[in-house]
Amino acid sequence: MTKGRITTVPYQRAELASFGLTLDQCQQAVQYVASGEIYAGHLAIAQGLIDSKTAWSIAGYVLKWPVVTSVAFVVYHWVSKNRHRLPGGTPACSLDGR
Repeated sequence: MTKGRITTVPYQRAELASFGLTLDQCQQAVQYVASGEIYAGHLAIAQGLIDSKTAWSIAGYVLKWPVVTSVAFVVYHWVSKNRHRLPGGTPACSLDGR
């Protein structure tokens, strides 16, 4: 979706402190760091899409609309808790009892 324009690093391989992040933050939600700002959860997804400068940027802006962001918050948390059960989910997606 971002055509490789956004660098992604699994938190298990990142120097979290250098990004101003904690292990707990990364275990709770996806994190996106850009221009000194830290975005989490659905807002991380939205900002990453915006910064990709692809057609998907539009979806990123829509995710930040007040009514949409409220729904996106709920959907993001449901997906993150059930990602290992969804199509394409792998044992690596498991939350280890969370």
